[in-house]
Amino acid sequence: MATGKPKTAAPVNAHSLSANQVLATLNSAEQGLTAAQAQHRAAQYGPNLLPQAAGPSLWYRFFKHFHDTLIYVLLFSAAVTALLGHWLDTAVILAVVIINAIIGFIQEGKAEQALAGIRQMLSVHANVCRDGQWQQVPAEQLVPGDVVKIRSGDLVPADLRLLDSTELRIEESALTGESQPVAKQTEPVALDAALGDRSCLAFSGTLVTSGRGIAVVTAIGAATEIGQINQLLSEVQGITTPLTRQMNQFGRYLALVIALLALLMLAVGMLLHDYSHAEVFLAAIGFAVAAIPEGLPAILTITLALGVKQMADRKAITRRLNAVETLGAVTVICSDKTGTLTRNEMTAKEVVTAQGQYQISGVGYQPQGELRFAEEPVNLAAHPALAALIEVIAVANDSQLVEKDGQWLVHGEPTEGALLCLAEKAGFEREQHQRLAVIPFESENKFMASLEQHRNGSRQLLLKGAPDRLLPRCSVQLNAQGQTEPLNEVFWQQQLNLLSSQGLRVLAAAGRDTEQTELGLSDLTGLCFYGLIGIIDPPRPEAISAIAACRAAGIRVKMITGDHAGTAEAIGREMGLAADATLQVYTGQQLEQASSEQLQQMALAGDIFARTSPEHKLRLVQALQQQGEVVAMTGDGVNDAPALKQADVGVAMGIKGSEASKEAADIVLADDNFSTIAAAVAEGRTIYDNLRKAILFILPTNGAQGLVMLCAVLFGLTLPLTPVQILWVNMVVAITLALALAFEPAEPGVMQRPPRQSSAALLSAAFLRRIALVSLLIGGSAMALFQLALAQGLDLATARTVTVTALVVAQAGYLLNSRHLNNFSLKPTLLFTNRIAWLAIGILVLLQLAFVYSPLLQLWFGTQPLSLQHWLWSLGAALLVMLLVEVEKKLLW
Repeated sequence: MATGKPKTAAPVNAHSLSANQVLATLNSAEQGLTAAQAQHRAAQYGPNLLPQAAGPSLWYRFFKHFHDTLIYVLLFSAAVTALLGHWLDTAVILAVVIINAIIGFIQEGKAEQALAGIRQMLSVHANVCRDGQWQQVPAEQLVPGDVVKIRSGDLVPADLRLLDSTELRIEESALTGESQPVAKQTEPVALDAALGDRSCLAFSGTLVTSGRGIAVVTAIGAATEIGQINQLLSEVQGITTPLTRQMNQFGRYLALVIALLALLMLAVGMLLHDYSHAEVFLAAIGFAVAAIPEGLPAILTITLALGVKQMADRKAITRRLNAVETLGAVTVICSDKTGTLTRNEMTAKEVVTAQGQYQISGVGYQPQGELRFAEEPVNLAAHPALAALIEVIAVANDSQLVEKDGQWLVHGEPTEGALLCLAEKAGFEREQHQRLAVIPFESENKFMASLEQHRNGSRQLLLKGAPDRLLPRCSVQLNAQGQTEPLNEVFWQQQLNLLSSQGLRVLAAAGRDTEQTELGLSDLTGLCFYGLIGIIDPPRPEAISAIAACRAAGIRVKMITGDHAGTAEAIGREMGLAADATLQVYTGQQLEQASSEQLQQMALAGDIFARTSPEHKLRLVQALQQQGEVVAMTGDGVNDAPALKQADVGVAMGIKGSEASKEAADIVLADDNFSTIAAAVAEGRTIYDNLRKAILFILPTNGAQGLVMLCAVLFGLTLPLTPVQILWVNMVVAITLALALAFEPAEPGVMQRPPRQSSAALLSAAFLRRIALVSLLIGGSAMALFQLALAQGLDLATARTVTVTALVVAQAGYLLNSRHLNNFSLKPTLLFTNRIAWLAIGILVLLQLAFVYSPLLQLWFGTQPLSLQHWLWSLGAALLVMLLVEVEKKLLW
């Protein structure tokens, strides 16, 4: 079924209307719909499923990978070799073309699975009230106006407007970027409230972590928030990478130049010289075969594939080959906050009591770290107020910390997990408390109260929650000596503001002794205030150094998150997102109100974008691309999937990332570590350098062969090479040597230089100068040796064997020049850093010996044995070429 504008009966702004208004708009009631109404609406609105657009046929998807200029050049080469009857080379060239198409076809198919990853998030069943009876039905049968129940552990089956809520909390991080479950309630919110602030709504595909609720269905299928993400994802078009664009342009120019020169050869050979039509035609074909770099696509594919393996060793799994080199051109990294720059594990960072402020080391749920006061480790016996606070957060707590496969997890609320971890770090041993009564956390109260009895029979009332709800219920506070004193509300308000300004979520703890055996809200008075706890989702330490490395490499890192601006800014400062202390923060509301031009300016200037929706993330990536930036987008949630697909390089988290985000991405981080991105960028730059080295090596060698054929025809000389001998050099020698460049280590300072310009030509002026010089040197020396061989009375077959050998040996020498673009390549410290290069030269020598002396190859290629003198000619010419290229580096680069 094709996607289109979804049908919906829901009010446009259900979050800003009362529950009764929403019911009236939907023509529903608290008792739900009748079966007849549900059936009628099912026919009207369709099933509660995400639609799938009808894609192109398999045949189209496969054959479109042949629509490429360089592929056309390869197919032309195959046709030429077929005309020459060299079927083995025809088969090799066609195999390269077909393998490239198969790889592209498979990778494209995997990308389309991103939509399937989103569909798998939808709930399977729903508890719905129809005809006044509660019943379980398949979630796909829900319609707008249905009244449903949700409870802890359920996946929300559709977009809902809450009618009743009891301690309801929903995990929405995959959709909104919120780092912890969101408390839900039934009252309407502001019309312009961000998606994450619409607390009276529940969204399809999110997880109920605690409590229960009754709600009315406002949207199903494509009309839901997750359905709109699905629609955005399906509409995002794949973009070409910088290398793809450059190779396409290069292929067009190369094909044009070869065609023009081949026509020139035909005209000159037929009009100015005494060549037969067959001879000049074969000469033109030989020139085309010589000039076309048949091995280049194979070298590019192999180099990228080796890069994929090297990146996998660094925990970056690449799903699309071209993404490897695109990383080297990245100028901006747009990163999600929760789970990417931060651990997505709440951590208590600071505690404040009347005695002072305590710092807490360690991050995440792993209970390792310590509390320090005035730079000294804390002993709870000397800090009575802290001891009382620790007892409250450890005992009035319904969660558990567990270790699984070496990783610490929380069973329950993330915030309570952070508090339990703090108690463990403080060395608190949970005594045998007996819970007599409890007032659980509710969004209306914003606290939890517990009545506990000790083993000695004494009882305590313990309370933890929002400071603004606890302070009015307290009359005293606990001082440094463990005695009560009048409550200093001004002091606590100052401390609360200080912690909040740091982006911390602040909780408070209070309590008192009691004799009561029951507990009600009216009992929560006259309490003793113990202190405040500042909690945060901490940044990954390794991400801080990775951001610094990216900045040194000329790459800006921008945080795009669904979290609140204050929290995001605090994290951004701690991570050093900006080079100076100034951070430019924009909110989703500002982005919504901005024009297209203003959005582009914000995208460039902003460091942090808070309270953003999936559409905002997508628009920011597009705005940056419109400004010429090469964008890498990282994320782990469903809300990140459209932007991941739109980005030049999408990077998903492999451990905590959703399946939708991983399927939409080009690269998946196996360790969820932002620093792996910086390492991958360095690897991408190295791979691109090696690709340039391969191109700079292959093109002059092809140019030299083409020059030999061109000059022979233009000057009316005997042809120094036959087409099959040219194919030997191209398909065997060039690939053997150029492949060694894929194993080159990184150039010095690879991450201390700015990103390359994505619009820059693949062949710079310096490259063109090097290609022309080497083509002249190798081609000229080969022509000179051919004429020398003829002058000494050697037969034509032997002279041609000398020419081929001269080309091969000169290319082996030029390989050493090409290993370093600018540096002197013959330094002893650099000469042997790539053993594969020497292995390739060794293999090449063996192949050339077989070419010269093997009777079978002599028959195939028309060669003759050479003497030691002829080999010394080639070796001397190669050494001269090597030295002259190094002089050119010194003088002109």
